[in-house]
Amino acid sequence: MNPHMKALPLIVTGVLLNAFAQIVMKKAVQAEGMQWSLMPLIRLFLNPWMLLCLTCYALSVVVWAAALKFVSVNFAYPFLALGFLANAFMCRLILGESIPTMRWVALAIIMAGVGLQAYSGKNEATPTPPTGRSR
Repeated sequence: MNPHMKALPLIVTGVLLNAFAQIVMKKAVQAEGMQWSLMPLIRLFLNPWMLLCLTCYALSVVVWAAALKFVSVNFAYPFLALGFLANAFMCRLILGESIPTMRWVALAIIMAGVGLQAYSGKNEATPTPPTGRSR
């Protein structure tokens, strides 16, 4: 199987985890507030929403590392822009935030760019993984 096809589900999963982490971080801040002193910060970071946020971030890093096993960073990294779209949908559905029309237009332009860069990967050589040994 093409390494790009192996990496895409991992890339998308990492992006979705990262976007969802933003949503639950907002929930934590709504529940606890945001103050720059020790006890309120401890309460914030022990809030279940914040713990879920940090878990999602940690999982997204692990999944992202797995994706980078298959493709180059310069292929994978632009897919992080999909997070803008995922975040907009999640904000609308989960938080009830309104998204102005111009923002949807901007998101469509970003998605076109991601599509173009993904298509460019078809001609990219598969990266040769380092062996870890020096000679």
